[in-house]
Amino acid sequence: MLQSYLPTESVQQISNWLNQYDCKLKISSPRKTKFGDYKFANSQHHITINNDLNKYAFLITLTHEIAHMFVFDKYRNSVLPHGQERKMTFQKLMLNFIPILPEDIQRIISTHLKNPKASTASDPKLFAALRNYDCEKHLVVSEIEDNTPFFTLDGNPYLRICKIRTRIKCRNAINNKIYLFNPNCKIVLNH
Repeated sequence: MLQSYLPTESVQQISNWLNQYDCKLKISSPRKTKFGDYKFANSQHHITINNDLNKYAFLITLTHEIAHMFVFDKYRNSVLPHGQERKMTFQKLMLNFIPILPEDIQRIISTHLKNPKASTASDPKLFAALRNYDCEKHLVVSEIEDNTPFFTLDGNPYLRICKIRTRIKCRNAINNKIYLFNPNCKIVLNH
């Protein structure tokens, strides 16, 4: 199953890590707020990853979640989920894959790994580099101007208002409520 989602050179290592912990991996439909997640429930490790990620985004996201699993197994709940232990574990795991990444991603991930964010979407340069390898290209809300109407992929109409720190303030055209969007939220201009 992993062969269709990951770079070929990474499949064996990823499989070894998942099997080492008897982790249940689920490939899920795309979620709006996350690319992947990890949880420990009913004495079992569970990782879910969105099925719409390109193979490099899938690899980085899955490695991020495996780092959570390793850290949970060692420390349980005694450390922060995105604390130093997870950052160092993610760095160590990702070093296995830097040589197989395209050169543009190699440069950016090397900088990213100095202080990994809680999500690849939180690193605009890494997110943009990974988007270059998407099969289906979408606009994201950060790529449009203020006062531009748009639709989310589920068809809801909005108007981009302005950027506020790390989020984009938008108004829902139906209920007039204000929402703060992740700048990397996929959108369409015409529905």
